[in-house]
Formats: sequence, structure tokens, C-alpha cells
Amino acid sequence: MGLLLDVEDTAVTRQTAESLARVGTVAAVRLIALAVAEADDNQADWLQTGVHDALVGPDGVQDVAAVCAKLSRDQEEAVRWAAAALSAWIDGTRR
Repeated sequence: MGLLLDVEDTAVTRQTAESLARVGTVAAVRLIALAVAEADDNQADWLQTGVHDALVGPDGVQDVAAVCAKLSRDQEEAVRWAAAALSAWIDGTRR
């Protein structure tokens, strides 16, 4: 979480979000969701950019949307809310 919400270095936030999105597991995407739930607007922008970077291009990952669907049923309300935000980001990337 410290890397995802690094207030000193937005490049770390972006790269960590991208790396976790590329991993694409429920645990990895859940960490991004938890960070989104706690992020300020600037941090959220860099988290979104990192997720976007993982999704675009010929080697872009595709499973993040399916993981977000699973997280939409998480026990934690903040994770459910953030999974919806991530899903919206993903939908915006696909257009």
C-alpha cells in the first residue's frame, strides 16, 4: 500500500499499479482497489494511469475486468466501491 499511495513519488504509484494489474490476481487487484479507496485525486489519477498502461498495447492484460467483477462482491464496502471505479477505468480504456 505504501508504494501505491506514495505521496513523494508518483512514478512509484504508477509503476506499482501497472505491475499489480499485470499480475492480475484477485489479491493484486484487491490491493489496487484498496489504494483507490484511500487515494486522493492526484494519487487516483496515477493509479488509473498505471492500470491503463497494463491494459493497452499488444501485451496488455485482459483478466482485470473479470477480477473486478469478483471484487464487486467483496466483504469490504470500500473494495466493492473501488472495484466499480476500476471497472469504469477499464471500460474507458477499451473505447
